[in-house]
Amino acid sequence: MEQIERLAKEALKTMVDELNENQNEDGSWNFCFEGGPMTDAFLLMTLKGLDIHDENLIKGSVNRIISLQTNNGSWKVYPNEEFGNLTATVQAYSALLVSGHYKKNDLNMKKAEMFIRENGGLGKTHFMTKWMLAANGLFPWPKLFYIPMSFLLIPPSFPINFFQFSTYARIHFIPMMIVANKKFSLKHDHSPKLDHLFISHDRNNTWELYHHDRSVTDIFTKEMQKLAHFPAYFHRLGYSYAERYMTARIEKDGTLYSYASATFFMIYALLALGYEKTSPQIQQAIQGVKTLVTTCGKNKHLENSTSTVWDTSLISYTLQEAGVPISHSMIKKSTTYLLHKQHDKRGDWVVHNSLVPPGGWGFSDINSLNPDNDDTSAALRAITKYAVTNHEAREAWHRGTNYLLSMQNQDGGWAAFEKNTDSYLLTYIPLENAKDAAIDPSTADLTGRVLEYFGNFAGLTMKHPSISAAVNWLFQNQQKDGSWYGRWGVCYLYGTWAAVTGLRAVGVPKSDPHIKKAIQWIKSVQGMKGGWGESCQSSEMKQYVPLPFSTPSQTAWALDTLLSSSEKQEPSVMKGMLQLINQKWEEESLSYPTGIGLPGQFYIRYHSYNKIFPLLTIAHYLKK
Repeated sequence: MEQIERLAKEALKTMVDELNENQNEDGSWNFCFEGGPMTDAFLLMTLKGLDIHDENLIKGSVNRIISLQTNNGSWKVYPNEEFGNLTATVQAYSALLVSGHYKKNDLNMKKAEMFIRENGGLGKTHFMTKWMLAANGLFPWPKLFYIPMSFLLIPPSFPINFFQFSTYARIHFIPMMIVANKKFSLKHDHSPKLDHLFISHDRNNTWELYHHDRSVTDIFTKEMQKLAHFPAYFHRLGYSYAERYMTARIEKDGTLYSYASATFFMIYALLALGYEKTSPQIQQAIQGVKTLVTTCGKNKHLENSTSTVWDTSLISYTLQEAGVPISHSMIKKSTTYLLHKQHDKRGDWVVHNSLVPPGGWGFSDINSLNPDNDDTSAALRAITKYAVTNHEAREAWHRGTNYLLSMQNQDGGWAAFEKNTDSYLLTYIPLENAKDAAIDPSTADLTGRVLEYFGNFAGLTMKHPSISAAVNWLFQNQQKDGSWYGRWGVCYLYGTWAAVTGLRAVGVPKSDPHIKKAIQWIKSVQGMKGGWGESCQSSEMKQYVPLPFSTPSQTAWALDTLLSSSEKQEPSVMKGMLQLINQKWEEESLSYPTGIGLPGQFYIRYHSYNKIFPLLTIAHYLKK
């Protein structure tokens, strides 16, 4: 026990000192937000399509993509994906051809071609990738497919309308609809032919809409056909509305909502609407995307957005938990930075929550329009102590806390971005990942983390009706084995950590059956060496899938869960702490992605997580 205490104190000091050295002058911390090959591939296609000859950037993106290819010729979206990922391989293969740095007959390209054909060909790729290929003249647009733009004009008061989609679905769907309806293709000298990647039965059926219930697909198609018969005037109004929707949400750096993916889609949409390649909007968009290029390891990588506000909020709060006083320059600078990043604009969230003034925080450094509840609760944690003595911080804290409380869904939980954008009907639209992306429902990780903030930092308990409703939502959504599914982290470890620490913070006793069952589950999935590791495959299977090794962040989440409800002398805690503070982690453990963007398609390696969550758990251990 004494040895663990000593090692924990040494580890804590080392981690704090390292963060002190890495803080930026403005008070923020920058860590890489690393995804798979998608953003780099889309960047190459767009640069070539716009005749932008930035060879340094092109070469850097090519090097990054090729470095991720596996021995069987495929690309993966997480390291232990069993055979490879068809969509990621098509993205990478196509981009390498477009770049001009690789040819079809190169050995690595032949291996990729074989993998693509053996796994279903182009017709089996994700619809977003088909769209990107078609927008670049590499894939045929469907002849009959059309989503009437008049759909955008349906008032939000109607049961089904465009604002029932999640904010991240809306910001991508609008430019996708414009380009697909106009069947626009940016053909250029660098457009290779990909006919060899079709297999015989998919050539004429490449855009088939599907759902496990065929009747649902038929209903969707019929409703779109009804809208299509509206007068042409309504469709023109729809295009005009779509253009205004996009341009009104361009951030000051030129990106759309600060997402690289949405910005690419917007560029093609503007071109389809008649904008020239040299127009200010498109040139500013490209410059904005370039600012998202960073160096992750040896190669350049295009982050889909920065994670600066998220990382800074978590680090500032964690340092305070580790005993760094608010008078320390690290905390003073970081809280000042965060206060300047609080939103003061009314974004799309007002459609379902119109009476509350702005007060949230966004994820990225440049985000000023699209706050989310996780970042808001994280930033509020970081400024709470400072708000006791500082008037500006106190005002920001009250605005943020009121905003966060007002964002609770009708079912009692919290979603990621908006309120009550959870119509289950939209999960039946016949597109891949509809359940994961079309709506923004309450989730265990968001609800748990918001509860942890309200309980530990705002003093609310189950006596408050909003807190009571959230507790009931978590109770009702616990898995049979005692875990909770986390939407934005991998996966059951993340959700269970958030739910248990949130429930404990608002006064749910550790003797409660829900807590006891969760703790039992956490102990049951502990690794032989004391740590925890969960595969990204859990998000696809919707059941817990263990890794053969532990990761620092997941071990920290599991230990923090135990510490909230167990004694620090318990064998599982002591064994886990030794693993967390005393092991020299292998590269596979340090580099494994533990964040989720889109299950099966986009996973995130937060380079900050191995520095934040082990420190947070060690701090809680030493405090207990």
